[in-house]
Amino acid sequence: MKVRMRVLAALVLALLIALSAGVASAASDRVVIGFSSPGADHGWLAAIQHYAREAAGRHADVQLVLTDGLNSVQKQISDVETLIARKVDVIVLLPMDGAALTPVARKVRQAGIPLVNLDRKLSEPVYDVYIGGDNYGIGRAAGEYIAQRLNGKGTVVEIQGLPGISVTEDRSRGFYDVIKQYPGIKVVASQNADFLPDRGLRVMENILQAQPKIDAVYTHDDDMAMGVVQAIRNAGRQDEMFLTGVGPLKRAMEMVKNGVAPYAATFNYSPVMAASGVELAYRIAKGRGLEELWEPTMPKEIILDATLVGPENVDQWMNLGF
Repeated sequence: MKVRMRVLAALVLALLIALSAGVASAASDRVVIGFSSPGADHGWLAAIQHYAREAAGRHADVQLVLTDGLNSVQKQISDVETLIARKVDVIVLLPMDGAALTPVARKVRQAGIPLVNLDRKLSEPVYDVYIGGDNYGIGRAAGEYIAQRLNGKGTVVEIQGLPGISVTEDRSRGFYDVIKQYPGIKVVASQNADFLPDRGLRVMENILQAQPKIDAVYTHDDDMAMGVVQAIRNAGRQDEMFLTGVGPLKRAMEMVKNGVAPYAATFNYSPVMAASGVELAYRIAKGRGLEELWEPTMPKEIILDATLVGPENVDQWMNLGF
């Protein structure tokens, strides 16, 4: 009996060791992706987190650790330091402010953790891959669209996003690089509304009171533009001017499709880039490049196209809206 008990105990111990080894192996094969977002308080940023989760969910071996900076640079720096301490396999970073987050991005690099920089660019190329929209191209495309619709003559208002970040600066710089070629077009007001619809409403209300004639409005963001549109419609001046945004927000695209004044067009800056960022992080962790390319490593930068979304092609973009 004692011999049988010893044999049984040995078998149980061997089974436990095998199960333990299997669990350890599964854990070591798992890819832990840290995703640092500056916030999730409005449409585009909320959609960023949604698409990050959706991309991670397509891989059974991925664990996504999603952090929310609550619109605080210091909170986001702390979030990234926590991800470093946790020794995640890859970090995807969408900085609230590229310059302010660059020092902690250097720490990511020093810790030997690959870094995917999403959307707002860091001030130094300490990332392994950057993926984002063509903000300068959006500004240029919006400038060309407005100049052509006005036949090179008219008054324009610009509603910018968050001051001091590369997204806002590039969208504005591209716009003015085009508009300055049209001496008949005058920008009568340019103000920040921080990508927020309520701020867009208040800013546009003040501009409408000060400007008796406006032909076009260039806004940096569809979500913010909802407040701008409300101010214009509240003033009953929606047929006086047309407006462009950046998104594409589904509500904005529906306005474009249905001809709801003053919304005339928007430009592609889809939050699905977050899904692409997670996919790039996964491939980096697996030591893979892009199968479509011959090189076994990732490109350093991926810039997405600044496509005009107007009545003629809006249906093609509806499924990528948010």
